[in-house]
Amino acid sequence: MSDSSETFSSLRRALGLLRLLAGGDPAGIRLKDLADMAGSSQPTVHRALRDLIAEGFVEQVAGGKRYRMALDFFVLAARAGQAGGLRELARPVLLRLSATLSDTIFLLVRNGYDAVCLDRIEGPFPIRSFTGDIGGKVPLGLGQGSLAILAHLPEAEREAVIRFNVPRLLDRGFLDEAGLRMALEKAREQGWVNLNTGLIRGMAGVGVPVFDAEGRAVAALSVGTLAERLGEERLPGVLAILKAEAASLGAGLNPFDIALRYPSRSLSVVADQIGAEIAAPPPGRSQP
Repeated sequence: MSDSSETFSSLRRALGLLRLLAGGDPAGIRLKDLADMAGSSQPTVHRALRDLIAEGFVEQVAGGKRYRMALDFFVLAARAGQAGGLRELARPVLLRLSATLSDTIFLLVRNGYDAVCLDRIEGPFPIRSFTGDIGGKVPLGLGQGSLAILAHLPEAEREAVIRFNVPRLLDRGFLDEAGLRMALEKAREQGWVNLNTGLIRGMAGVGVPVFDAEGRAVAALSVGTLAERLGEERLPGVLAILKAEAASLGAGLNPFDIALRYPSRSLSVVADQIGAEIAAPPPGRSQP
């Protein structure tokens, strides 16, 4: 075998091991099991693991015989995610939705027990919303996009959020726990949330979850509009467009995107960009 062929074979073997480790037990996988899964001998797999450990992509669990992904791998993936983050991917989606529907469109992400408005495109009709402008946040469960995210969280996470947020929702004059649970059950059954209940007088909205490649609800797209613009005749068309865009957006998400893990960091980047645009001189005019 030539040197180039041998190098290529070793690279493919290492990448294969990374895939196995990424999809395996977070506590790590034993060398013997890795070799069986990879269809290679233990010495061959061990050599590849040594190279991956040297590069910081794999680590051997302290005091054990298991191997797992190391911190450097996740750091590298997170840096890659910054180049095509959620807000950058979603911006064309929000623009299309606003132009197509002539309504205000919101992009929401989860941040602990809250939902944060990561971006919004203003429509031609003046509206009021729970989150307000970019960076605004509400307790998960308040508003259509927030409800859509909460409804599709894993049960254990959903229950923890409900216990924490019910008092916060009551303080805002919203649903009691029974009402919240009914709304969440309905949202899970139909896959979307429609609010036209007078919580904000004259306003209505519809929200759908955005799922990542592993089926986790990590964000939501929602429409905020005047109540008369979201009646029974128009709602199905709006919903079909919104769901199609959410599916397209979800398919392109990077699971290591900082906007999904740390929305506040992403928002600080947005603030810096806006500040730079304000400070920049008009085209054709130099600064004194």
